[in-house]
Amino acid sequence: MEAQNVEVAALVQKIAGLHAAIAKLPSLSPSPDVDSLFTDLVTACVPPSPVDVTKLGPEAQRMREELIRLCSDAEGHLEAHYSDMLANFDNPLDHLGRFPYFSNYINLSKLEHELLVRYVPGLAPTSVAFVGSGPLPFSSLVLATRHLPNTLFDNYDKCGPANDRARKLVRADENLRARMSFHTADVAKLTDELGKYDVVFLAALVGMAAEDKAKVVAHLGRHMADGAALVVRSAHGARGFLYPIVDPEDIRRGGFDVLAVYHPDDEVINSVIIARKVDSYANGLQNGHAHALGLVPVVSPPCKCCKMEASVLQKGEEMVRKELSV
Repeated sequence: MEAQNVEVAALVQKIAGLHAAIAKLPSLSPSPDVDSLFTDLVTACVPPSPVDVTKLGPEAQRMREELIRLCSDAEGHLEAHYSDMLANFDNPLDHLGRFPYFSNYINLSKLEHELLVRYVPGLAPTSVAFVGSGPLPFSSLVLATRHLPNTLFDNYDKCGPANDRARKLVRADENLRARMSFHTADVAKLTDELGKYDVVFLAALVGMAAEDKAKVVAHLGRHMADGAALVVRSAHGARGFLYPIVDPEDIRRGGFDVLAVYHPDDEVINSVIIARKVDSYANGLQNGHAHALGLVPVVSPPCKCCKMEASVLQKGEEMVRKELSV
């Protein structure tokens, strides 16, 4: 225990030093200094750690909250920079690999899709919402092209310029342009629209404070369709210095049955929570008492059978389309 305390103290001290250096930067737009400091920060936070950031003292908590805001701002600048760069190509989608963290989005979207296949069997979504899509909506692009090729995607972001940038990325792809829409809106003000989606993805930085995230989830719970799936991005361990941590209990209280919680231990930063909207919280207690009693279903990596199920599902959809076209 003493060794763990020493390890945690050393990590917090290192993170605090990086926070201080980042806070002094004149700008968070991409530059050698910005890139170097955030690379050091991610490198410090990714390895497994015994730290529970939710139990740190008040000073460390304030530092962590400010660091998450700085990370969010830097991520926004980085995505806007690369979105503008990609928009200069005739077909921006042919050059997505130029983004330095593109492989992370490939792996995260693959993980989310496999978890959905595994824990929401039979799900074949026709309409998906991604809340907090930003100027570089990699998650939607990867899901739409690699995993859900026949699904409609509605992307929501509060920032109008971010949506303007995102639209330019799909302008040269007729199929994606027809299936992917971008809406400037606050999810907290959406009501009837939320009832039409089979799956709603909630980006990690939507509602950065814990109480704000809980309010967003509760709002989704009031307006999403019964049985619809919710995918929430969270964080675990030291990665909680980079992104907000979502308490599965807040998702249950919001009217969902928590089906799975997955904490990556590789280059994928975000944890993933898979949940499903129930008729009411009481119904959730009856049908999922193990979950409702607070026994968090932390799961192992998706198995090969998930990939097989996804493949079978896609082949089945292709067969149906062929039959309908005859």
